[in-house]
Amino acid sequence: MTYIDSVLLNLTEWFCRQFQLLTGRTNVWLAVQFTNLSIIVYFVWAGVYFWSSDILARIALALFCCALLYVLTQTIFKVPIEAYENDAYRRVAKGFRNPRRVRDVRLRISFLTLSFVLFYPILFVHMNLRVPVALLTYTLIVLTTVVLYLLACDPLSPCAGKLKAWLRGSAPSPVTASESPSVHLLNVAQPPGDGGVQK
Repeated sequence: MTYIDSVLLNLTEWFCRQFQLLTGRTNVWLAVQFTNLSIIVYFVWAGVYFWSSDILARIALALFCCALLYVLTQTIFKVPIEAYENDAYRRVAKGFRNPRRVRDVRLRISFLTLSFVLFYPILFVHMNLRVPVALLTYTLIVLTTVVLYLLACDPLSPCAGKLKAWLRGSAPSPVTASESPSVHLLNVAQPPGDGGVQK
């Protein structure tokens, strides 16, 4: 699994760098977007479980979701994406690799193993028993695995992105004063000669 983890991490980093060259957005930006998606999936999972449980479980789940939402507003949602990206840029400029490549290797392998092992059982349960909670749980595991691999990558130096440059180049340029319609009308209205005075 260590070899598979290394191959997947290198492929993820290559994809993130190609994405950055195209859009100017880094792997940090992608990780934040997948984290937001994971939060949405989690609250959908909580809502499905909420309606299928008793009153005590509903109260406990509601309190936990409120506490989780408060923690998110004080941590992830409080710091802008640009701050995380600037930290990554500074680390790359100093020549340091991402410490998460080694620090989170066991965590990545654990979630990657769960993603592979639980695929068929979750698919079987969803196709035969129609349990939506199982599918949402597996989706959270896969999204967490993706976020772990995105966070372990190193971005390129800051760049505008080919897509942004193409959009700016295809935008119509503003009309200058010498090309304004009023100037052309004045040139057409003025007759040739010295001042247009006839004798």
